[in-house]
Amino acid sequence: VVMIVSRRNFMKGGTSAAAIMAFDGPRSIARAMSLALPEQDRPLLLHNNENPLGPGDSVIASMNEAMDSGLGSLYGLPSRQTAQAICTMHNIPSERVMIGCGSTQLLRSATQVFTSKDRPLVTAAPTYEECTRAAVRNNVPITTVPLDENLMIDLDAMAEASKGAGLVFFCNPNNPTGTVHGADAVGAFIDRVLSESDAMLIVDEAYHDYVTASDYKSEIPRALKEERLMVARTFSKAHGMAGMRLGWCVTHPDAISSMRSFHFGGTINAPALLGAKASIEDPDRIAAESDRNTAAKKFTIDWFKSKGLGATESNTNFIFVRTGIPAATFREGCAQQNIKVGRNFAPYENEWARISISTMADMRRAVGVFDRAISAGRRREEPAA
Repeated sequence: VVMIVSRRNFMKGGTSAAAIMAFDGPRSIARAMSLALPEQDRPLLLHNNENPLGPGDSVIASMNEAMDSGLGSLYGLPSRQTAQAICTMHNIPSERVMIGCGSTQLLRSATQVFTSKDRPLVTAAPTYEECTRAAVRNNVPITTVPLDENLMIDLDAMAEASKGAGLVFFCNPNNPTGTVHGADAVGAFIDRVLSESDAMLIVDEAYHDYVTASDYKSEIPRALKEERLMVARTFSKAHGMAGMRLGWCVTHPDAISSMRSFHFGGTINAPALLGAKASIEDPDRIAAESDRNTAAKKFTIDWFKSKGLGATESNTNFIFVRTGIPAATFREGCAQQNIKVGRNFAPYENEWARISISTMADMRRAVGVFDRAISAGRRREEPAA
């Protein structure tokens, strides 16, 4: 039996398969077909910190409307509409906002502008690596500050290292550890960096929507007051738009002007922009996504604790757990059972692993695989008699 439907009518059904197929062609058809497989045969992707539900219905509708209206065939982008939605949501003047192809493009542009061979990058180790990759490409010196004994970013050490630096990168909550610093600690850190150095400071808030810590707050309000402070955000996480590549930042107009010389605007696209606008205007969906993630995350961390295995206090959509075996061994054991988990994160690759949080049903399936992978890994690591 062959069923022929138009893309428009198929998309009106609102199915996850349709949402995927509209923008990703053959790859998405394969992925949609995988959703029809028995649960145990489906690949479970817990390695890239993605939202397992993807974008909401209003987002999908807006992206399809962009294509149906012909925007996909025209030059010119509806960037102003999306920027205005961001400004309205966060009470930001329009001259303080810059949109990019994911927050990665913004971080690269900032590294290009604010670092040089005489003005190093300061960053934590481990943390999100985009600024580090950009610095390496440009032969810029990098000062890496180890995490403290609690796997928290050492803010005092980073502030001290900022003296003479061109750019300081601070990911809060941090990736891969999931740890977060509260408002008082971050405020004191910003004070030190801005008063004791002339470096630009980026606070990456990619996981802002997943934070549950009561003492945390966004630094966007402060970025509106400071010349050398930038806050970066993304639509790749809670908004479920990782494949659409859109991010934004808040900083001083002079910094934005400097970054534009390295920032090719043609890297973004009309469907992503209008989808992001729709997502911004649906805060209830983001709140529901945060609640869903919190419950599935708690279940997964509780399971590890029940096995005597520790985890950091995660404020993201992933966890960093002490499995007691090398991350590569754990990853291999999970892969053999159709589950992908995160890569190595030095210097913790001998015992710690990063695991993304999917749906509750997925995590219930996953913990059984984790149990078998860890048991097999322990046997493999035991010295021969």
